Amino acid sequence: MIPSATDDTRLCRGIAPKLAAHPGRSGVYALPDAQEAFAARILLARAADRSLDVQYYIWHRDLTGTLLMAELCNAADRGVCVRLLLDDNNTAGLDDILAALDSHPNVEIRLFNPFFTRKPRILGYLTDFARLNRRMHNKSFTADNQATIVGGRNVGDEYFGATDGVLFADLDVLVVGPVVEEVSQSFETYWSSESARPADRLLPSVSPAAREALTAAARPTENSPEAAAYTRAVRESPFVRELMQGTLEMDWAVAHAYSDDPAKGLGRARPETLLSKRLEQVLGPAHADLLLISPYFVPAAEGVTWFEKLARRGVKIRVLTNALEATDVSFVHAGYSKRRPALLRLGVTLYELRRSSEAGRGKPAGRKRGSGSSGSSLHAKTCAVDGVRVFVASFNFDPRSAKLNTEMGVVIESPRLAQRIGDVFRDRIPEDSYEVRFLESGKLQWVERRDGNSVCHEREPGTTAGKRAWVRFLGILPIEWLL
Repeated sequence: MIPSATDDTRLCRGIAPKLAAHPGRSGVYALPDAQEAFAARILLARAADRSLDVQYYIWHRDLTGTLLMAELCNAADRGVCVRLLLDDNNTAGLDDILAALDSHPNVEIRLFNPFFTRKPRILGYLTDFARLNRRMHNKSFTADNQATIVGGRNVGDEYFGATDGVLFADLDVLVVGPVVEEVSQSFETYWSSESARPADRLLPSVSPAAREALTAAARPTENSPEAAAYTRAVRESPFVRELMQGTLEMDWAVAHAYSDDPAKGLGRARPETLLSKRLEQVLGPAHADLLLISPYFVPAAEGVTWFEKLARRGVKIRVLTNALEATDVSFVHAGYSKRRPALLRLGVTLYELRRSSEAGRGKPAGRKRGSGSSGSSLHAKTCAVDGVRVFVASFNFDPRSAKLNTEMGVVIESPRLAQRIGDVFRDRIPEDSYEVRFLESGKLQWVERRDGNSVCHEREPGTTAGKRAWVRFLGILPIEWLL
């Protein structure tokens, strides 16, 4: 199924005048707010006339996942060509939904690095670990090859502020213009790769009535009070209307998309094609300032060496990652924590997001910002270089992103966006995080700002002795290459 030309679509007609006024540049609109990020995807799906190319690592069977899946089905009913490429690592429990959706004549689904044994999946890991340990971590949502959303968010309630559990502080950007073609080319490369298998060859066949049953099963979720709050917010959002009217305030900048060769998913990518190997070339050499936000920050020995080179050049390095109390992966924190002293000795400023932080939360309708949640966990993957260049990506600064999983991101030459990230590091992050300091005694200290005062912690705050001991034990294990 090949999408038709999209140069006469509503999105194209709305965007074209702005593109003509900014030749060679792409329009960028940041989506730090979780609810707006959800609305943007829903509204783009509704605005699509010809095609939707959607690529994700995680797609949950929850409120927002169900609503967005229903929107893809609605688009297909209108005649839109929908192509959905999902990593198969997180599709457990979705086989029936995916099979039903794939049966639609205007929908095609492919699964990346699939499990050929659907149940129990553990058998796949036991018999084919080298392949199945490599996952597609890319994330993009492209409508009519005219507008795309890329960044850190997967599809699920915790990414869109629709849960009373832990919320992920995250960042996406909507982009229009030349960079969209680069994202689309990346999607085509992955879609046609050896690792992307048609879902109808993996999932059980379904009857024509299955799609109707899927729609019927989604109605209770769509009609729930929680969904009503979200659909009302989507209905009231001016986002796509302003985009198509040419009134959406965007930052017009030179931007380029980068992604790994999908052969990385089979361990066959040439080293020089890896995004991790091209990062300094992609980002340009830092001369004065590097701001890095990464939830799963495991620099490893190679990364520490890279930071040392930057520090010797006089580059001021500031990093935000998750505190132990906020992380959802203790194994990753173990890999990070054992490199922490070396980084601090180099002069790197380390901030660790507190679990109770309000940073990056969505504002679900009918609920006060941050209320009812058990905490926040950082999930954004972003960096700003020298106050002029920004990288928004799926890429975590860890060995898994560097060597195992496929990743993608966009580099934006935008002093305006870089300044916004700099403002966050100056004004927001010190208030929402612990600053880790290296004492002359060789011990670490976590400094928390509370009501204008500094509170010093001699142990990782918000954790038990048992959890700290467990993380120290994990740090001894030779598993850093898996993190």
